[in-house]
Amino acid sequence: MKGRRGFKGEKGTGGLEGPPGSQGPVGQSGTCPASCESLPGPPGEQGVPGPAGTRGLPGVLGPIGPPGTSGTKGDTGMLGGPGTPGQKGDPGERGVCECTDGAAGADGQRGDKGADGAKGQAGVQGPVGLRGPEGAVGLTGMPGPCTPAVRSSFSALMVESYPTPNLPVPFPAVVHNLPGHFNPLMGMYTAPVNGTYVFTFNLAVRGKPLKVGLFRSFFSVIKVTEGTDRSTTSQTVVLHLSMGEMVWLQVKDDTTNGIFVSDESSSTFSGYLLHPDSCEMPRGRHHHLASTFNPGDFGNLWGSSSTTQTPTPNP
Repeated sequence: MKGRRGFKGEKGTGGLEGPPGSQGPVGQSGTCPASCESLPGPPGEQGVPGPAGTRGLPGVLGPIGPPGTSGTKGDTGMLGGPGTPGQKGDPGERGVCECTDGAAGADGQRGDKGADGAKGQAGVQGPVGLRGPEGAVGLTGMPGPCTPAVRSSFSALMVESYPTPNLPVPFPAVVHNLPGHFNPLMGMYTAPVNGTYVFTFNLAVRGKPLKVGLFRSFFSVIKVTEGTDRSTTSQTVVLHLSMGEMVWLQVKDDTTNGIFVSDESSSTFSGYLLHPDSCEMPRGRHHHLASTFNPGDFGNLWGSSSTTQTPTPNP
């Protein structure tokens, strides 16, 4: 039986180079053309673009081109300012009046008062009349106001913050002290006469809470507590004092003595005699001599009341 066709075999390797053939015959002689110059051949194919060169120098300014065509009409501009007034026109012809009387208008407002007229001449003095009968005696009136013979007032400022407790608060910077019933170094005011007095204080508070009281001869009158930092506290009180009684301010202790003073914060104490009980000067001595006290006399005054025993001053 004939078998199936086999697969194509692989390509064999190249054979060895054969020997050179024999030299061919000599060709015919060429003819010289009319001109021996070289003739250009046909143009070759376009070559591949070369790399970009460096930027050249600016060219010479060209000539001015011809004027362009007119552009489209622009938008209307803003309204200009008023022009200068024109010359006065000639007067028009006189119109024909066909007027009728209108209704009466409302009454106008009353005009201002005119200037005073010149003073007239004095008239002739009339005859003296007869004296009338004497009237009955009237009731006795209330006594008129008197001018007090004693006047007293003061106003002073602190100069150091956080005053010492258990002593009156000093106010050495005196603004006013006439006639001198306030002791600025002790911070104490002494009443010159029996009468009604007004006292007020305005204190700046900073850095510590403040508990301060106004005392009258070792009795507490009012007490103020201010716990807010960078604040102020103030009070005004009216007192009736006897001659020689003293009034001052005093803080409770070292932890509640937050009165503060600076170039922009002032703490002040002021008072004055509103009116004395009598307008007459006191007989005998006309002033009360200031008393001196021991420092321990002010130590336990924060809880004082009207029943507290007053220390005996040293003469």
